[in-house]
Amino acid sequence: MMPTILAIESSCDDTSAAVIKDGKIGANIVATQAVHEKYGGVVPELASRAHEQNIIPVVSQALLTANITKRDLNAVAFTRGPGLLGALLVGCSFAKSLALGLHIPLIEVNHMQAHILAHFIEEPKPAFPFLCLTVSGGHTQIVLVKDYLQMEILGQTSDDAVGEAFDKSAKLLGLPYPGGPMLDKLAQTGNPDKYSFPIVNMPGYDFSFSGIKTAILNFIKNNTAQNPDFISQNLPDICASIQQALILTLMKKLVLAAQETGIKEIAIAGGVSANSGLRRTIQEYAKIYGWNTYIPAFEYCTDNAAMVAMNAHYKFLAGQFSNQYASPDPRLKMTF
Repeated sequence: MMPTILAIESSCDDTSAAVIKDGKIGANIVATQAVHEKYGGVVPELASRAHEQNIIPVVSQALLTANITKRDLNAVAFTRGPGLLGALLVGCSFAKSLALGLHIPLIEVNHMQAHILAHFIEEPKPAFPFLCLTVSGGHTQIVLVKDYLQMEILGQTSDDAVGEAFDKSAKLLGLPYPGGPMLDKLAQTGNPDKYSFPIVNMPGYDFSFSGIKTAILNFIKNNTAQNPDFISQNLPDICASIQQALILTLMKKLVLAAQETGIKEIAIAGGVSANSGLRRTIQEYAKIYGWNTYIPAFEYCTDNAAMVAMNAHYKFLAGQFSNQYASPDPRLKMTF
């Protein structure tokens, strides 16, 4: 049976609901939370309250857009983790209650695995096996994807995620929240070779971004001490140089993994895959190394329920259901 599934995503500050029917996304509704802007970052308690306010309208709109009722559902899926505990709890509790009330299966989804399976929402779709660079505010990983539900983490960050490095750098430069996209926008008119930042070389396929964050902090402190207007006078060049260093750090390990595994099917996923510099760079590397590259549409890069729905579709077909005692796990690992 090809199922009809309602999926819920609430891992951070976006409340999203999607419907997948016969393997095709019929609706993908996302409610963002503007409440965090004045704080310069996501406030977990405020995120949880906003999810409580948004989840019923978002689910209702998803069902309406997909032209179905809850009685047409064969399962309910939700993001179990990783993410913010309070935010996850809202989506998990709603999904469990709905599935229990409708007497239909419950499917738990790993947020990072869902990001990878966003590649199967639309064409072109990667062929197995492929390498996926998953980059977000909380994770940086190189994943060997052997099948829809069979994956292996080859390398990951030993400290901070690249998305955090983007956002913290933007905050140091005085850019408004969310800082990463603003840094990317400014970088497009800057000279990426104007300033140099260190690229940390970890063993194997692992990453480290704490060192470059410290280097950026010291760079800003030292230069603004000599010239208080340094940032405003050189902002696009600073952004472009920071962005280049972070992207080259990612690409160095991705190239190594591709060469040593012999895999030429290369994908990126996660919120940072919306970065224009990274999208452009991976396409340039594709020409150099003969890769077939896959980049999700922007709407499927950031947190959304369509990717959760796609993951749930394959778990349904595999008979991988959860019980009513499933609980959120903020540090949920990918285990296969």
